Amino acid sequence: MRKITVQTTVKSGLEKAWSAWTTPEDINQWNAANDDWHNPRSTNDLRVGGGFSYRMEARDGSMGFDFEGTYTKIADGQLIEYVLGDGRMVSVTFERVDGGIRVAETFDAEDSNPADMQRQGWQSILDRFCSYVEAKR
Repeated sequence: MRKITVQTTVKSGLEKAWSAWTTPEDINQWNAANDDWHNPRSTNDLRVGGGFSYRMEARDGSMGFDFEGTYTKIADGQLIEYVLGDGRMVSVTFERVDGGIRVAETFDAEDSNPADMQRQGWQSILDRFCSYVEAKR
């Protein structure tokens, strides 16, 4: 299976970035690929064997889906790994670098959409995460 990696550097401390990534109220604010979409609700049980569910919907109500997975590995402040419902694996790393925290997501590509489209969508969400964290007080 082909793997795709997207990343960003957040001008923030690790605790703030980690919290924004794992707290449902924060996730609801940034988890969308563009302004035509939103994330009205999230649940997150951040432990190995726990799971998450993010409801992603078009703002006009025309479509929506649940993005869900089960955690397989957690290293607090460093690493989150999970498996999606279709068996694809995702790894998210948090690394202190000059200027902030590098967040990198590596995921197994799916077969129904082109790899470039998947990369763009995941990168767009990650960029929104970065903007949200940097603007959060």
